[in-house]
Amino acid sequence: MTTLTALAALPAAVVAVWAALRSPLRLRLVAAPSADRWHERPTPLLGGVGIFAGISAGIWIAVAAGAIPATRELAGIYGGVSLLFGAGLVDDIRALPPLGKLALQGAAAAIVLGTGTNVQLVHSNVVASAIAVVWLVGMTNAFNLLDNMDGLAATLAAIAFAFFAIDAVTIHPSDTVLVLALAGGLACAGFLPFNLRPHGKALVFMGDSGSQALGFLLAALGLTASWKVAGTTIATLLLPVLVLAVPILDTTLVTIVRLLDGRPISQGGRDHTSHRLVRFGLPEKHAVLLLALIATALGATSLAYNVLDDQRLALVGVLVTFFLLVQFASFLADVERRVPTERGTLNAFSVHWRRLVEVLVDFGLVIGSFVAAYLVRFGWPGSVNQRHIATVTLPILVAARVLAFVPFGLYRSIWRYAGTRDVAAIGSAVAVSEVVTLGYMALTQTLGDFSRSFFVVDALICASAVAASRLGERALLTGARSYRDRDGRRSMIVGAGRTGRSLLRELRETAGERVVGLVDDNPALRRRRIYGVPVLGGTHELDRLLEHHRPDVLLVTIPDAPPDRLDTIVQAAERNHVVCRFVRREIDLDPRVILGAGSE
Repeated sequence: MTTLTALAALPAAVVAVWAALRSPLRLRLVAAPSADRWHERPTPLLGGVGIFAGISAGIWIAVAAGAIPATRELAGIYGGVSLLFGAGLVDDIRALPPLGKLALQGAAAAIVLGTGTNVQLVHSNVVASAIAVVWLVGMTNAFNLLDNMDGLAATLAAIAFAFFAIDAVTIHPSDTVLVLALAGGLACAGFLPFNLRPHGKALVFMGDSGSQALGFLLAALGLTASWKVAGTTIATLLLPVLVLAVPILDTTLVTIVRLLDGRPISQGGRDHTSHRLVRFGLPEKHAVLLLALIATALGATSLAYNVLDDQRLALVGVLVTFFLLVQFASFLADVERRVPTERGTLNAFSVHWRRLVEVLVDFGLVIGSFVAAYLVRFGWPGSVNQRHIATVTLPILVAARVLAFVPFGLYRSIWRYAGTRDVAAIGSAVAVSEVVTLGYMALTQTLGDFSRSFFVVDALICASAVAASRLGERALLTGARSYRDRDGRRSMIVGAGRTGRSLLRELRETAGERVVGLVDDNPALRRRRIYGVPVLGGTHELDRLLEHHRPDVLLVTIPDAPPDRLDTIVQAAERNHVVCRFVRREIDLDPRVILGAGSE
């Protein structure tokens, strides 16, 4: 009975879109092509009318038939969806300012919270409400941003609705959730034939009225289907996140990229996940299909974890899933900087091996540090509560840590040049992620005998391990280069000042060059190392040093020294049959000197 009544959403959506395309509105509500949009011809923005009509028909026919009760929670969710449908319609006709849209989204969230739908995972009502508002507003905007290519938002929404419907039948039985999910999914199915056409461009777009309504309804389903009734299992906790992972990934990627570029987040652009896939070689429909397959796989794994009800299996699966998503996001972020040699599907997925190794190493280090901190703080096996809290904490910590590594630039650095700033970035990223994890656990769990000092120990171990891996990479590369250049030109540098140090760094990065040592008269530097190269002695020992180390060239970086001192250096080089060259640090700011142009 429940399923049959919700089926009304499909014909209602089809008829509403068909009728809207034949109404005078088709000339008023139009998306014109522009630099920040993907389409190339004016297209009506009337799909949201059909989607809302389908959702409304599916819900209220089910209520009228007695399949579900007309509860306050249902009325609140429908009220929020209706408000955002109306706001989106106004925005499609006359663009609303970003703050105005945000205020209306907040009002829709308040309607849902005020009618009884909330997060039950957090002890504090204030924090629970804040999480719910962020989730509702965030997912609404995620689908608003995701509506950037024919069929994409509706396809991913339909997949998400399908998984919420399956969850409502199998894991968290609820007729209300089932009707909402079926109504939303079938409304998308009624809209898609007009938007995703096999041999042509879209006849209609859903507009903000459709994307905001879909995003808000899916977010509300996440609260109602899982977080309102969830226990503390990892799989149940992350069910809505995995089902909606692709929109979350797209929004996160776009937000970070635009912030780093200094652009407003609300500004349109062709920098979404789907756009990047197309620019790297996939046809548009293949890009939509790929993202749909990813969304389907993620939703299926989330349901599988719940069905199997194995905490350890769910933990491993979630961690691997998150690792693969981070790698996929890294690949997408690099698309703008890479130029493919040939277009095509296979070329689009050439593996970024260096980034893959970095993320994989970090993945292992974060987990290893967590285990080490647990052993240090609690021993093995610890109490039942300690093991339970650790199991719940680990996926949250991994997610927070790797997400913190991205904005702190750990995947943008070239680690063979790592220095103190990179180490500071590692420490900051670890500290921020640790505080976020501790805050989340303190708000959602009763820690009991799971001491908060564990998080301090974990942060210290993890920061040390990640820093060691990065500096170890630099040391390994430097050692490999030194071994490779062991038969290269042997140089000795006279002068360990600024010019000498600059020259040393340059030579160390030049293939075929090997610096055997530095010569400087400063006694404080004697027997010390600069960038790994020893200071062998002073210029008064130059004859002995040249005879012992046998360099091919002597590079003098103190050309402004007294003439008698320079003469001594030159004579020492001649006596030992070593080529002597003077190096001057010189900056000429006049480009005419470099370009050879004469002065007027």
